[in-house]
Amino acid sequence: MRKAARAVGRALHLPFTGTAKGIRRATHAHGAGESGLGKLIELHGVNGAGDVMVTVALASTVFFSVPTDEARGRVALYLAITMAPFTLLAPVIGPLLDRIPHGRRAAMAGSMLARALLALTLSGAVATGSIELYPAALAVLVSSKAYGVVRSAVVPRLLPPRFSLVKANSRVTLGGLLATGIAAPAAVGLHRIGPEWPLYGAFVLFVTGAFLSFTLPHKVDSAKGERRALLAADAEHVHVHLPGTPKEPRKIGLRTVGPSVTHGLVANATLRCLSGFLIFFLAFLLREDPLGDQSAAVSLAIVGVAAGVGNAIGTAVGAALRARAPELIIVVVVGFVLAMAIAAASLYGAVVVGLLGASAGFAQALAKLSLDAVIQRDVPELVRTSAFARSETILQMSWVVGGAIGIALPLHGGVGLAVGAGIVALGWLTTVRGLLAAARRGASHPRVA
Repeated sequence: MRKAARAVGRALHLPFTGTAKGIRRATHAHGAGESGLGKLIELHGVNGAGDVMVTVALASTVFFSVPTDEARGRVALYLAITMAPFTLLAPVIGPLLDRIPHGRRAAMAGSMLARALLALTLSGAVATGSIELYPAALAVLVSSKAYGVVRSAVVPRLLPPRFSLVKANSRVTLGGLLATGIAAPAAVGLHRIGPEWPLYGAFVLFVTGAFLSFTLPHKVDSAKGERRALLAADAEHVHVHLPGTPKEPRKIGLRTVGPSVTHGLVANATLRCLSGFLIFFLAFLLREDPLGDQSAAVSLAIVGVAAGVGNAIGTAVGAALRARAPELIIVVVVGFVLAMAIAAASLYGAVVVGLLGASAGFAQALAKLSLDAVIQRDVPELVRTSAFARSETILQMSWVVGGAIGIALPLHGGVGLAVGAGIVALGWLTTVRGLLAAARRGASHPRVA
């Protein structure tokens, strides 16, 4: 009898332990376990799963519980209130964390704990649709973006031997996307029990993420050997000696390492701005004018799934290409999105809007990996970590600007998507010449495979 009970117990336990062991083997492969990258991949997976739990819980509340005009006004107001402090503090977050012991791990844990508490606050508000739902939801968004900024600074310190930064970022991103895909159906199932249940799940995940943050290696907190990367050099800029020029000090900043970084950053900011624009504009537009014969919720799900699939494909393609000729890749994918945005504005409908979402997700992932490759190649190592953190901050702020534009526009599909196409056109036309010229000249520093 005992043997039978143990056999049944093992049979029930095996799927969970086997899955966990399989995930651990995948995330810790190729030296990622020894370097600590595997733990970051797992942490990022927990982060993505928690965020999708919150998204599912709010999907039928934030946008559908009150009239559209009232919802737009509330979201715009609280977007300004919550994002304004983040915008002002973002430029000093990186340098501040470099000077605080355990700063990066504590910052990631703090982001997780903040979202855990906010999830509990939201669980009480989703049922009533009270006014506190909006600031809490947007505070979750800010905390998630802050986590993204810190994560970008952490990845370069956890590279396994013979691992490129592009490959590491691809693996972390794919881990997050897979966790999101697994958590989304679970969140929908919890939502059927009650609208607050996905938020309870998010609370558990974020608390877990807070503990996982402190399992990262201590070296992610160290700023030893790093300098601060600035967007422009000035008289107060730190002087360092670059290899090969021991007698001539040179000022280090993003503009001092060649045009590829700045042009690539502008192009990526354009795509991130488009992403924020599409999220907010389509969220309200599809509420009033769903795609085809679908409901508003299904219409939003179609666009969201398309964007997620495109992002996953772009990440996989970027890892396979290893960002060869990254400047050319950025030019091509931004031009591709521009063409799709023009088509969506001209032929507004379910198919072209879905394709635009997929294209935007694909291009954003591939262009970001290419930008990572350019920074890794062109920015000196002693300021590279700071450069990644600062570039990520700029991209997050671009997302906010795009979201604000999306909220402010009238809810007309063709007109709105034409504005989106204009955003992409502006970024593409101002960077294409510089990126192509930089690609023809070649890298100013050796490429990293």
